[in-house]
Amino acid sequence: MGLIGLPEIILILAVAIFFFGPDKIPELARSLGKATGEFKKAQMETEREIKKVDEPTDERDTKIHNLAIEMGVDVQNKTSEQLVEEIRSKIRSKETKTASNIAG
Repeated sequence: MGLIGLPEIILILAVAIFFFGPDKIPELARSLGKATGEFKKAQMETEREIKKVDEPTDERDTKIHNLAIEMGVDVQNKTSEQLVEEIRSKIRSKETKTASNIAG
């Protein structure tokens, strides 16, 4: 079921000793350990990069949310895209009112 038990480990070691000889086993184990360490290091670096990519989006969403609140836009259950559209609409309506006040 995906787990390697003691009999399987003994069989693997016996086959490895047969193919490579007892002198090469420590060298193979070191190489395997280094490869595993490099893989984990690369995995952690990739996860760190993914988090970095996600951060600006979270920061941007927070700024949009805060701006919408400052402008008096209802932010309940709305995505950032919806908030941006409402902010744009509010700015356009203020521009229209300002232009009509200047003209009138």
